[in-house]
Amino acid sequence: MTDAIRAEGLVKRFKGQTALGGVDLTARTGAVLGVLGPNGSGKTTTVRILATLLQPDSGHAVVGGYDVVREPHQVRRQIGLTGQYAAVDEDLTGTQNLVLIARLLGFSRSAAKVRAGELMDRFALAFAADRPVKTYSGGMRRRLDLAASLVGRPSLLYLDEPTTGLDPHSRNELWDVVRTLVDDGVTVLLTTQYLEEADQLADDIAVLDRGEVISRGTPDELKARAGSQVLQVRPLESARLEQVGRIVEDVTGSEVRSGEGAANASVTDTTVMPEVVRRLDDEGIAVAELALRRPSLDEVFLALTGHTAENVPDSGGAAGAAETERTHA
Repeated sequence: MTDAIRAEGLVKRFKGQTALGGVDLTARTGAVLGVLGPNGSGKTTTVRILATLLQPDSGHAVVGGYDVVREPHQVRRQIGLTGQYAAVDEDLTGTQNLVLIARLLGFSRSAAKVRAGELMDRFALAFAADRPVKTYSGGMRRRLDLAASLVGRPSLLYLDEPTTGLDPHSRNELWDVVRTLVDDGVTVLLTTQYLEEADQLADDIAVLDRGEVISRGTPDELKARAGSQVLQVRPLESARLEQVGRIVEDVTGSEVRSGEGAANASVTDTTVMPEVVRRLDDEGIAVAELALRRPSLDEVFLALTGHTAENVPDSGGAAGAAETERTHA
């Protein structure tokens, strides 16, 4: 399979601060590349370079066979970009927004109306086609925003944290749309700080942290790379979770992370389970769940970086200078 995107050694600095410190990325044609990282890790800066909105200070990138610096016009003809926030005109109707974009892309008036109708149907927005966008829900606006990025039938779609601010139902709807696009042969570059999102959608993942790619692979490969299984113990009485955590930590010798009513610890020796069970029984602690499982992507990120994807302070000027923009190619 050929590569739709290949970037090597991308470096970008803002006011002396490094936003990207030599990023390498490869996206396979017809697949989803997830770029995973917290705020300030360089995700949006990378997208803006690949979308020709920024030029790298060094390194180079080829998108759809064209160099992003030397051949930006050819790159823009192939891509669609949806940023972190819906960028549609709230005073226009859904149809009017899409017709406007189609006309700007050179569609005739009749062809623009046909294309707008197709997309409103495809994104389950036909019932609201003639309503002003300001009456749309958040999920509807995001679907319209994504539809707008597809007016020109791009072969590559950049989604920069597309589900930011969406409720779980709207997020799942958008995930279904992305899967349909991939089934139709569209290559997707997805940036996200949601571990579950990357796990659900991405064929390959590149993990960014502070402007550098620190790991890459399929979701399963990254989980295996964490190097251990996770022992999860959920007490029947939530009030005894702290006590369970102390027992698990004492037996496994690993730091315990508590979340969603369970104590979790990385283990390399699965024979510790009987000892954990014995200690719990000695303390009279009833257990609702006791299991060994593979690490989650969140735990992989923690193992790779020493922090979770949500707990990184924004690096300030470098990341902050690269504001999210959106273009329709």
